[in-house]
Amino acid sequence: MLLDSASLWYRAFYGMPDSLLSPDGTPINAIRGYLDMSARLMTIYKPTRLVACIEGDWRPSWRVELFPGYKANRLDEDGGEEEPDLLAPQIPILMDVLDAFGIPIVGVDDYEADDVMASFAQRENGPIRIVTGDRDMFQVVDDQKDVKIVYLAKGISQHDLVDSAWIGRKYEIPGDRYALFAMFRGDPSDGLPGVKGIGEKGAALIANHFSSVEDVIDAARNSHDCLSPNLIKKIIAGQDYLEIAPTLVQCARDVSLPNIDLNLPIKPTDLSQIYSLQKQHGLGASIDRMIAALGW
Repeated sequence: MLLDSASLWYRAFYGMPDSLLSPDGTPINAIRGYLDMSARLMTIYKPTRLVACIEGDWRPSWRVELFPGYKANRLDEDGGEEEPDLLAPQIPILMDVLDAFGIPIVGVDDYEADDVMASFAQRENGPIRIVTGDRDMFQVVDDQKDVKIVYLAKGISQHDLVDSAWIGRKYEIPGDRYALFAMFRGDPSDGLPGVKGIGEKGAALIANHFSSVEDVIDAARNSHDCLSPNLIKKIIAGQDYLEIAPTLVQCARDVSLPNIDLNLPIKPTDLSQIYSLQKQHGLGASIDRMIAALGW
């Protein structure tokens, strides 16, 4: 089980009341929500391996060099990531808690958590479940290897388990062509425009007939029967973007990952550090749920 940590703590922050405070008044809604969600999903899916994946860089330099507008919509005045004031102080505490539990935390310089998770999915044997609210990860689904996405857009209790058939039903495309579909459609949340004038319907048509950007451009140049003159015009006009789109949109799968023990942590002889954090930060039943989920 790979936890898309930023996705989880943002979801927790906005889903839990900010009146949840530690004894010293620090907000703890994101921490408690993250722990509660993780514990519940661990109880449902019973993973034997667990990694909390974090951003080494939320705007990797190599993506920004290719496309300066990448995630520029999320920049704050100082050029950092726009982050709620009440969330920022919670992250170091959460990292301390995960560390106390012995749960590996992995982020790699100049790569996003998506790249880290995709590389783990590439390197490790299945089954693999990637927990996220981000549809970018649909491109990593692999039925043969049993890589599926625990997709949290509707919340924990109504989450979807995304496989190729789910992608096919949702977008009416072959399940293994989500990345190609996304290159043409774009993603406003990441500041990615896609190909101007091509929306979800046009992107789906393209993904149903072609398997690569090169094939699509070649088909447009040769006026392929399945492409309307209007669509051909848009594809030709979008060639400059399409040249960089595969690198921008596709997750890196060759990130140099640390060789660490991914197995669920074994119960330590002494839980005093965990109980101390529980008391210090007022984490109450959230810590108890994680202890139970780990089978301690």
